[in-house]
Amino acid sequence: MANATGELTVKEVNHSYGTGKIKVPVLFDINLHINQGEFVALCGSSGSGKSTLLNLLAGLTKPEEGKIFVSGEEISRFNENELCLFRRKCMGFIFQSYNLLPNLTALENVELPLIFSGVSGKKRRQKATEILNRVGLEGRIDHRPNELSGGQQQRVSIARALVNQPSIILADEPTGNLDSKTELEILALMREMNRENGTTFIIVTHEQEVAERSDRVIYMQDGRIVEKRTRPA
Repeated sequence: MANATGELTVKEVNHSYGTGKIKVPVLFDINLHINQGEFVALCGSSGSGKSTLLNLLAGLTKPEEGKIFVSGEEISRFNENELCLFRRKCMGFIFQSYNLLPNLTALENVELPLIFSGVSGKKRRQKATEILNRVGLEGRIDHRPNELSGGQQQRVSIARALVNQPSIILADEPTGNLDSKTELEILALMREMNRENGTTFIIVTHEQEVAERSDRVIYMQDGRIVEKRTRPA
């Protein structure tokens, strides 16, 4: 497997849901290139296809037609085992609902990707502690999710996504459950990690604040990309 670069390319992708004669087209003629280190917002109304596109980029769904390249690898041709290994090495995920395990502490939640990567216990704890400190949770690492605010839970989710140092972060409405003040704090944190580490961020969002602070905004409507807008430097 080539070194992860954080680049993504989508070529002539069309996609439908359903089987046999009952198929619902959801994506049409998608062509897209995202450079390493870009902070990209993927915007559009509900049903526009943006979450489906994010799932395709993550390799969670295979396109019906077309090709998807991530870090130079054509992931649309990978089998499930190859995809699992690739995601583990190259990708991190941030969700609107945080997706933390309620019976585990913040530290234990962040350690999970390292366990799956075979990192030893002592090194896991060290790396998870370091990244939790970086996202501002020094005094909260032994707290469980129900003992944390929404913003703190999302910080744990970000730490978990970053702990394996992936080249790409895929985020699905990461600020959707947060108040406006916390939204700005989380957005600033993601931006900081993007700039410090050169990590590519692709964020599905309805939030104007996210779009305004992105390097580029990709707008979708009815399963098509209708506009790609680069923010002035």
